[in-house]
Amino acid sequence: MTRRRRWTAALVALSLVFAASCGSDDSSDEAGGGGGTGDGDSDLTIGFLYVGPKDDFGYNQAAYEGSLAVEAAFPEATILQAENVPETAEAEAAMQDMIDRGADIIFATSFGHLEFAANMAEQNPDVVFLHQGGLVGDDVLDNLGTYFGTVYEPVYTAGVAAGMATETDKLGYVYAFPIPQTLANINAFQLGAASVNPDVETIAISTGSWCDPGTQATATQSLLDQGVDVITQHQDCTKTIIEATEAAGAMSVGYHFDASELAPEGWLTGSEWDWDDLFVQIVQTIVDGDFVGSEFNGDFRVGLQTGDNPFVQSPFGPLVDADTQALIEEIEAGFIDGGSPFAGPVLDQDGEIVWADGEQPTYDEVETMDFFVIGVIGRTD
Repeated sequence: MTRRRRWTAALVALSLVFAASCGSDDSSDEAGGGGGTGDGDSDLTIGFLYVGPKDDFGYNQAAYEGSLAVEAAFPEATILQAENVPETAEAEAAMQDMIDRGADIIFATSFGHLEFAANMAEQNPDVVFLHQGGLVGDDVLDNLGTYFGTVYEPVYTAGVAAGMATETDKLGYVYAFPIPQTLANINAFQLGAASVNPDVETIAISTGSWCDPGTQATATQSLLDQGVDVITQHQDCTKTIIEATEAAGAMSVGYHFDASELAPEGWLTGSEWDWDDLFVQIVQTIVDGDFVGSEFNGDFRVGLQTGDNPFVQSPFGPLVDADTQALIEEIEAGFIDGGSPFAGPVLDQDGEIVWADGEQPTYDEVETMDFFVIGVIGRTD
């Protein structure tokens, strides 16, 4: 018997509990969340784990705002919040605490939480676990799924804005780890910039952490010292880098969240998460008893090609003129029609062809990216 079949009965039972819920529960979760006056979800408890603080102007704040959309859509549900949960066995302890407090659904939102969410899913068949950004492949439990958007599409168009704005032809990229998602973003940013400025290069610096303000500040200063005048990032917390860039009189491209208020002079644009609709849709699918075998029970990925990418372009700053904005809209339309930031020819750092003219990778192929494109200065190991 497959693991998928073993969990089916448990998920069916869970859906019956949700369907039978009635009355009201005005109790609030002590960690932040609470009851309401809606019908049908008074017995529902949903937990959210974040690797950093919920006000980081980045990855965690975007996910937290998605949790608020869930709370609004299911007003009688209890919402549990856990901030600063590391990517270690402490994540399992945090999830177990939520389960002990009645959690039916848990969103583990950091990349390194996947292993621990999968472990907890194996041990707790009555709880549905959702992971943000990971991949579980074909051998998936009935109570486990991952979800993500196509991050590199709006990162490419942000690169276009950066390529048009730079005066030194040097862009900077502060990133956490050389995993496929970060490599794809860095490559897309450079390719977007080079599409309008063939002389541009992107200097990439790894911090070895999703959120270490001290290391971020050091990396930012290093880039500024090398003549970089536009800095972007793939970090969970974005505030330190944007504020340091703004203070130096350089330009910023944001990531994960709209942080334009931190850079009133140097903000170009960015890319950010809008999780509201997707989070609510996932929870509703579980409550309706339809999770098993659904698009969310496995690796759910969407992008501009599918028309529902939750990763979107951030607002433009005053430095991005109308012509550049129109060009970006035109490029986005091409992605919606089936194009890709990685449409060939694409060459790696050594000048070797990865995708030839007329070729382009699928979303799944990009998820395994392990190289830097030509024009990126940095190492992938």
